[in-house]
Formats: sequence, C-alpha cells, structure tokens
Amino acid sequence: MFAAALLSAAPVRAEATEVGFSELRIANGQEKPLVVGVWYPTAAPAQDHPLGAYVQTVAPSAPVAGEHLPLIVMSHGNGGNYQNNYDTALALAKAGFVAVAVSHTGDTHEDQSRAVYVMDRPQHMHRLIDYMLSEWPDHTRLDAGRVGVFGFSIGGFTALVAVGGIPDLSFTEAHAKAHPEYYDAQVAKRSGASPEALAMLRSKLPASTWVHDSRIKAAVVAAPALGYTFGREGMKDVTVPVQLWRAAEDHILPHPDYAEAVRIALPAPPEYHVVDNADHFDFLAPCTDMLRQVAPMICVSRSGFDRTRFHQTFNAEVVRFFQETLKVK
Repeated sequence: MFAAALLSAAPVRAEATEVGFSELRIANGQEKPLVVGVWYPTAAPAQDHPLGAYVQTVAPSAPVAGEHLPLIVMSHGNGGNYQNNYDTALALAKAGFVAVAVSHTGDTHEDQSRAVYVMDRPQHMHRLIDYMLSEWPDHTRLDAGRVGVFGFSIGGFTALVAVGGIPDLSFTEAHAKAHPEYYDAQVAKRSGASPEALAMLRSKLPASTWVHDSRIKAAVVAAPALGYTFGREGMKDVTVPVQLWRAAEDHILPHPDYAEAVRIALPAPPEYHVVDNADHFDFLAPCTDMLRQVAPMICVSRSGFDRTRFHQTFNAEVVRFFQETLKVK
C-alpha cells in the first residue's frame, strides 16, 4: 500500500547528535521574500535560544553534518508562521533529516492580506524545494530523491495539493452557508477580500491553478482544512503514501468534513491516526507561558489531554513514517 520507488543512495550521516538552525529569506520572484526556518543535523554543541515565543535547543548557523540527507518541507496553518511545529522539525533533524518550514506570505499572524488565496501556498512549497535543492549553500548534502511534506490545518490542504490534489473551491460557498460558524467560513468573512475576489475563489478554478511537485514522495497531513473540497476525483492523482491525523474533538474543523473526507477520497488508504480527546491546536508545538499570554486560543487543551506527552508520540510517528516511506536507514 505504501510502496515507494527504490532509491539508490542511502543517507550517510556523521555523528550528529545536535541540531543546527538558521532563518533565511528566499527570493520569490516579484513577491515578498519567503521567511523560512531550517533545522538540520550538526555535530556542533547546542544551547537554548529563543524562537519567537518558544525556546529551542540548537546550534545557530552551525555546519551541516552528513551527506545524502532527506528533506522535509513544512506548511503551517492559517495565521501562523514557520515556528509553529518547531518541535517536529527538531525531531526530524535529530533523526537525520533537513526540515525547512516556511511562513506563508500573506497568511501569518502579522499579515492576513492573502489568507483566502490558498493557491499561493503550494507555489511557496514548490519554490522552497527549488531553493533547498539548488540554491541552499549546503544543497549538495541533500538527496533530491528523498523529499517529503508536512502540513497542519490549511497547511495540510497545502500538502495535499502539492502531492497532486485538485480541490474544487465551488463547494466552499454552500458549505459556509450550511456551517457559518466553522472556522474556514469565518476566515473568508474576516479576510476583507472584495466580493469579486471571493466569488472567484468560490468558483471551480482551472486545474492549472494548483501547483504540484512530483519531487515530493511522502506526505504527513494533520487536521487538514478544506478537506471536503477534494472528493475522489480531486484526489485521484495522489499516489504518494500519506500519514493522516485527526483530532477526535476538533472544534475548529469538525468531523467528518475535513480529515475524514480526505481519508475517504484518497485512492489508497492512508496511515490514519485519530487522537482521542485532542482538539485542533494540539497538533501545534506545546505552548510556553509567553505564548499563552499572546495567543491563548491555541494553547487551550481539553481536560486530561497532555499536549507535551502527545507530541512525544506524534513526533516519533512522523519521523518513523518518513523513515519508512523515504527509505531512510
């Protein structure tokens, strides 16, 4: 079910027990540069460093350790940034991957000007892979045959498009009318987009609108937004293995229109995880006291749910899935 093409070069890693980190700005044509974070294996000593509202143990700008390293590109949710799943990126880097996460221009906490233009996001991922495989200073250390994608919420939608999915946004208008309280309906309402722009975005756009990337060989998708817009026809060209996650008590993207709709539509059954007692934002990195003050909504878990403990399991399963599907030894 999760068959993948055999790849010739096995990753060769030095004794890299730590994680290096750098923040970069990547030119993106006429658009604003993409702000990204890169985590990678290193042999340099690591220390605690602030990362926005988080603290991570890394060696900033340290030398990269290893050769033929697999690459994972990461897409955040609405109004987030590249830091939101930093702990998953750290876990991947510790396991010998290079993990790079992008802040999607126009859909961050600071700038929501293009939040409804979801077709921008797969373009960002394509540009990110181009950069990492050909322009990143250590691109010769990467294995271009071992590329995966991770996405949360609308980042999960982004990942599904990147691996071949074609959504039909004409479904969103009726869905918003039926469920005006749902988060995706509220995003469109709050966006400030003109009626003409919203009408365009709620139409069946040409398939060429959606940028795919055949270099991606596996996908991890957590709590995907707009899952109901794909259907079997829209998913028929998704042939890579998918690990799909659903929070059993997701109040932002309620069952069954999102993750479950994706599960049903995928041509091959995904590796499917339903997390008991979890809510939508539990897929984000565990909160710090600073983050609880500035963004309390994303820091509230249901009674009895331990986000820190869950992420130990979640990150281990993400790493294991990419190791298996990208043939990483």
